[in-house]
Amino acid sequence: MSREGIYDIHCHIVPGVDDGSANYEETKKLLRMEYDQGVRNIIATPHFRFRMFETPLSKVREQFKLVQQAAAEIGDDFNIYLGCEFHANMEMVRMLREGEIASMAGSRYVLAEFGGSSEASYIKERLYSLLASGYKPIAAHIERYEATRSDIDFVEELVDMGAYMQINADSIIGKEGFGTKRYCKKLMKYDLVHFVGSDCHNLTSRVSRIGEAYNYVSKKMDEAYADHLFIENPRKILADAKKRKER
Repeated sequence: MSREGIYDIHCHIVPGVDDGSANYEETKKLLRMEYDQGVRNIIATPHFRFRMFETPLSKVREQFKLVQQAAAEIGDDFNIYLGCEFHANMEMVRMLREGEIASMAGSRYVLAEFGGSSEASYIKERLYSLLASGYKPIAAHIERYEATRSDIDFVEELVDMGAYMQINADSIIGKEGFGTKRYCKKLMKYDLVHFVGSDCHNLTSRVSRIGEAYNYVSKKMDEAYADHLFIENPRKILADAKKRKER
């Protein structure tokens, strides 16, 4: 692992804005858990989903300041950025363009979530609409969708189109069952994974095990491949954000 530490690009640690952290204390404990596992860069990704999670971005930004404050108390090498886990809808591009929704750390990358039974055609069309508008879509936890799970060729098709794939740490290490673990292993074997996220929500049922996942991938694949998923690819998000800011 490089000195800059692991990146976690998918987690729910902004207090009181979705079904993740409930308050400042929980956020601080979740951040400590991440830090102790070697995480040094986090993109916090609160949910946005119509009729379920619709916290205005202004409120999210306000709460996000608490996350930065908590991280600064843990370590001055702990960097936190704001993103969003955006549940796919027909308004995605407009909402991103008009600044209603945060992209990943201000970059062109967008973390897009789908329903478990979303049709392949819908997943492809929504990811394509982001690509066609100049964004870089990352499909969140693809091991959860029937369309991607049942057809690895479809995943390859999405990757060939230009989309990126993210899987969860818990899925890699078997916490979501053997079938899911095997599927993730297959995705990695065929080089169809670009990012891993903890997707942590709380201190009980959905904790962060991203350090464990990093060690597992290092052992089963090799350290260079683990660094690629957990450090090098996420670093590109921040580089893209910096480039976008300078324009």
